[in-house]
Amino acid sequence: MNTTINPFYTIRKQWPKATAQSENDAPVFVKLPRAPRNASPVPHLTSLYHFDGTGRYGDRSYPGNCDGGLIKDLLTFFKPALIADPMTGGGTCSDVCEDLGIPCMSWDIHSGFDACDTAGFGAETFNLIWVHPPYWRQKLYTADARDLSRARTLDDFLRRYGQFVRNCAKALKPDGKLAVLMGDYIDRDNGFIPLTYHTKRLAFAAGLSQCCTDIIRFSHGASSSKNVYRSSFIPGLHDVCMVFAKSASEE
Repeated sequence: MNTTINPFYTIRKQWPKATAQSENDAPVFVKLPRAPRNASPVPHLTSLYHFDGTGRYGDRSYPGNCDGGLIKDLLTFFKPALIADPMTGGGTCSDVCEDLGIPCMSWDIHSGFDACDTAGFGAETFNLIWVHPPYWRQKLYTADARDLSRARTLDDFLRRYGQFVRNCAKALKPDGKLAVLMGDYIDRDNGFIPLTYHTKRLAFAAGLSQCCTDIIRFSHGASSSKNVYRSSFIPGLHDVCMVFAKSASEE
């Protein structure tokens, strides 16, 4: 009866059934919006940043290390004369600067430098500061109690993170840029933590202004993508690069 009413029924019954596992594992290709032409020295640098290679900058074994392509594009766009990376981690930024021939000063908590110290780290010295800070305690980086990833509470993290942003603002030359790569995440005790929101709030409070669009960086190669969770949630597949500027005039 069914085959008489619907001659395609029999054919449909023979189609293979897709499994949830095959759907999750299959690559997905998305057509991105076309970017308008402009005079940018980096025309492929838009609000959506995609690079799925491992890259050749920094120590890839360092937890949370990001590809240096985004840093390279930002430096090519803004053309800073002197860079600072006060949370150098795997050394990605310094590797990019060496490749581009741009002077870079980098420090890290591993070498005893606390970028969140109230003493700061300079005054009107740098044209651009790049930082990829811890996403609070999503990943633990050192046993040092001063490490941002070791902050006991979110309030403690935001207090020290706010001091760090103020240190950066003070260390920038007029019209200098602060580029921050940050991501939100779901904390085991505190629920969803909107760290990109807090970054903007703290930057504005430090007297900085946002100078370009958010850059949404697709998180290719994230360790969490290989995990299986029993809970139900909407996975985050990106982090956000925000670029802030110090006023060109103290007035």
